[in-house]
Amino acid sequence: MSRWPPDAHGRLIRAALDLYTERGYEQTTVVDIAQRAGVTERTFFRYFADKREVLFDGSHALEELLVATLRGLPTSTAPIDAVAAALEKAAILLDDRRDFARQRAAAISANPSLQERELLKLASLGAAATTALRRRGVPYAAASLAAEAGITVFKVAFERWIENDSSTDVAHCIRETFQELKALTAPMSPQPHPDLASAASVSEAHTSASSNH
Repeated sequence: MSRWPPDAHGRLIRAALDLYTERGYEQTTVVDIAQRAGVTERTFFRYFADKREVLFDGSHALEELLVATLRGLPTSTAPIDAVAAALEKAAILLDDRRDFARQRAAAISANPSLQERELLKLASLGAAATTALRRRGVPYAAASLAAEAGITVFKVAFERWIENDSSTDVAHCIRETFQELKALTAPMSPQPHPDLASAASVSEAHTSASSNH
């Protein structure tokens, strides 16, 4: 017989999120979460260091998959494309969890300390991506820039995904957002200065008039 109740880990996460939604994060204690999940306070601390970590339980797995994917890509892959591919791969951990992600995001947005924790977790993800790129031989500046751009894209894509009611998955949102980033940084076609364009128009008109005479 198991020493702990079946799926105690999952029940603790569910209980915590429900209580944060009902009462607020600050008004919820570890004892409250344990009681709602039907386990002891001691069991809670077997799984989580504190009540904040319940909301960030999957961050380590996300980071591991991101780094493993970067490690396995061809060395010829451009840094920004490598980060894009790795984030798309890591996004499979979020699929089929949109309702949970929405509830989690609402809990985090309502509490400054949770927002700070979220930023720290994203910074850790960016640092891990930078290190993985450096090990691929990418210079520090390029690795850092590609990683930070990727984390920004991931954040924007994630927000789009939880706000979207369609069946679009996270990877699709990441792919679209990266395309938008590339479009923003693509070189623009040179446009003539308004004064030069006006002068050219006058010159063409003069030439046309002269030829008619």
